[in-house]
Amino acid sequence: MSHPPRTEPNATRLSLLYAVVFVEIGIAMPFMPVWLNALGLDARIIGALLALPIAMKIIATAPLVGLIDRGVAARRLLLIGSLAVAATYALMPAGAAIGWPILALLVAVNAAAGAPLVPTIDYLTLAAVRQSSRLDYARIRMAGSIGFLIASLLGGAALSAMGERLAVPILLTGLALVAAATIFVSPVEARVPRPRREPGLRPRLPRVLWLCIGAQATIQASHAATYAFGSIHWQANGISPSWIGILWATGVAAEIVFFATVSRWPATWRTPFRLIALGAVASLVRVVGLSQVGGDLVPALMLQLLHAFSFGATQLGAMTAISAFAPDGARGRAQGMSSAVNAFASASATILCGVAYQAGGGSLAFALMAPLALSGLCLVTLSTRVAFAQPFTPPRL
Repeated sequence: MSHPPRTEPNATRLSLLYAVVFVEIGIAMPFMPVWLNALGLDARIIGALLALPIAMKIIATAPLVGLIDRGVAARRLLLIGSLAVAATYALMPAGAAIGWPILALLVAVNAAAGAPLVPTIDYLTLAAVRQSSRLDYARIRMAGSIGFLIASLLGGAALSAMGERLAVPILLTGLALVAAATIFVSPVEARVPRPRREPGLRPRLPRVLWLCIGAQATIQASHAATYAFGSIHWQANGISPSWIGILWATGVAAEIVFFATVSRWPATWRTPFRLIALGAVASLVRVVGLSQVGGDLVPALMLQLLHAFSFGATQLGAMTAISAFAPDGARGRAQGMSSAVNAFASASATILCGVAYQAGGGSLAFALMAPLALSGLCLVTLSTRVAFAQPFTPPRL
């Protein structure tokens, strides 16, 4: 039996990259705030430290991922970023002991180093899928969702056993080093044609792609109420912590099932326009429903299943749009801009949710997410009109 060359990307290597990076994210996202609180920091300082990574992602993602278009190897970007993430996590306890300004500096460097990791893996995966008919983006990306779910479920047990002040920096440093080691031994790299162009000129991203990026960003931003205040809202309405964990797990599990099965859908339903539109409709139904159900557990569980489409279909639609419409020589920039615009929209929506929750509780916060989902639907509808005059063959993802 013949085997592919070791330098050819394959599903296992790419899936492993997603898994190791998302396991780290699955610890950092829910438990970093717990660690900061365990340090005894003022709530306002904690809020500022948690806002720093969002700001750095907005600033750093596009230029760093755009380095790929200028000849920087994607694998090298991943390796340097993971090592920097590990180093800053390792230094954070010492930085916190010196003072919160030093900790803030480390958090900022950590966020900048980590900003290009996921979009760079997306870049590599999309390039590999275009090269090989054996590969399937959705099934490869599913490994990241599985890694996140496992980390979220096991992270709490690790914190209980070790204590949050010790467990969080040790786990995050170790996981970042595992990611770096995985990247070092995994020979994945994209072979991307570079178009000839005049010096100093960069290929422009087409209008239809900008509209798809904007649609994706507003739809993903409509998750802000769930991400920031979902647990608080459910707990205030009498849902126990164990069931809150099940609500979160239900959404991620639905996302995993979507990524595992979407390749069986008719090709006409896997265009960026229909996938993003499906995500917009699902998000609209979800946030309106969550604004009404309060502590009714069964309806909340049903609505969490829509995460498969509100997140999964929107994510896949955005990747399909980048693969279809980003010109060679600008694919890294397109990937980075998509992540940066998404981060900006989500940060803005999170701030809005905070104000809304303070004024009217979770019901108001969820309700105010509906216009964002509706805006995404309008943008993707406009993108279909822009692309209508051009024949479109959806890329196989």
